[in-house]
This record gives sequence, structure tokens and C-alpha cells, in this order.
Amino acid sequence: MAGRAPFSENEATAIPRCFLLNAKDSWEPAKNPLNIYSTIRKGAGMQKLNPGYSFSLEMLKKHKDILLGLVVNAKGGTKIEQWKKDTRFYKEAVRRAQEAQKSGTLKGILWHQGESNNGNPDGYLEKLKDLITSLRKDLGIPNLPFIAGQVNKAPKINEQIAKLPQTVPHTAFVSSKDLKTMDRWHFDQESINIIGKQYAMEMLTLRLKADNKR
Repeated sequence: MAGRAPFSENEATAIPRCFLLNAKDSWEPAKNPLNIYSTIRKGAGMQKLNPGYSFSLEMLKKHKDILLGLVVNAKGGTKIEQWKKDTRFYKEAVRRAQEAQKSGTLKGILWHQGESNNGNPDGYLEKLKDLITSLRKDLGIPNLPFIAGQVNKAPKINEQIAKLPQTVPHTAFVSSKDLKTMDRWHFDQESINIIGKQYAMEMLTLRLKADNKR
């Protein structure tokens, strides 16, 4: 999710202990809009608040001794088919993640997409499974946590996203129930921040399960 919700003046300040992979594939203090350095994004003026902001705050609140790095490479309005292995979107996501791996440890992937597949939802879960398999292989982490978020009022897509944890190990999903939007698809500021916190809770749970199995 590139994010289209407005953010406040306070939300525009840098997040302490959080860093963003920039256009030079190096780290700088993370601040909104977090998708500004995406190599596939739409115009800069369209980049606003996405779940990465509240996700980061929640993760850092729970882990007071870590530094957090974000690799954000989204583009709004895309179909899952545009992200399959060997596409430009996929290659750029993997390339930038691999650059981040040179100086950090990749801990998980957040995925929020599905609106553009609402008109043709058949096979969405299988395509998502294939994407996860490819990402884990190319990034060299077989059990890399992957969390998918549900979209607004797209039951046939959301039903498949909800089945992900029972279908693919080390995955989770974030519900869109009771969330509000600014238009047909884009969640408002409050809902975006709720989603981000839910992503953090699911990520913390997946990481705890992984640590307990070591």
C-alpha cells in the first residue's frame, strides 16, 4: 500500500530509531511519506500516510533496544499479476530488499493489495502463495514472516486473504472489519494507523513463534 491518507504535522517528523532505505539504497531517518523512494511509485504528491508509520511506532515501543529499517517500494492501483516473479515490480522489491540485507537482517514482509483484483478474484490466494514462495527463495529466508492486509469491502478477495495462515506457514493476515475509508478503496487516517498497529501485533506474534521453535 502506497498510502493516500493525509498525515499530521506531528506525523511528518522523523521516527526515532527508525530508518528508511532511500533512492541511493542507503539509510536515512524515516519520516512520512514512507513510499517517497519507491522506484515504481506514482507522483510524489500522491505519496501520503501508509501503515508503515504506526507499524514502526508499535514495533519500537515493544522493542526498546532495536533499530528498525523500512524498505518501502509500493505502487497504488496495481494487480497481483504485476508482482509475480520476473516482473519489474517484483525485481525492484527484491533488489532493494537485498540491498537492505547487506547492512541488516530482513525480519518480514507486509503486503496490502487486492483492490484491483476485486473484479476478477478467482485464484488470488494461489497467486499470493506463489509470490510468497518466490520472495522467500530469492531473499534466502525459507520461513520469512509474511502478513497480508484485507482491503475495503471486497469479500471474495478478503475471504482468500483470511485463509492465508491455514495455507502457508509463517503467515498472518490483518482484518479490515469496521475500518473506514475516504472513498471506495482508500482507508482514512485513523484506519490506516489501526492497520499499522495490527500489522505490528501479527509480526510480533510470528516472530515469537519463530523464536520459540529454535
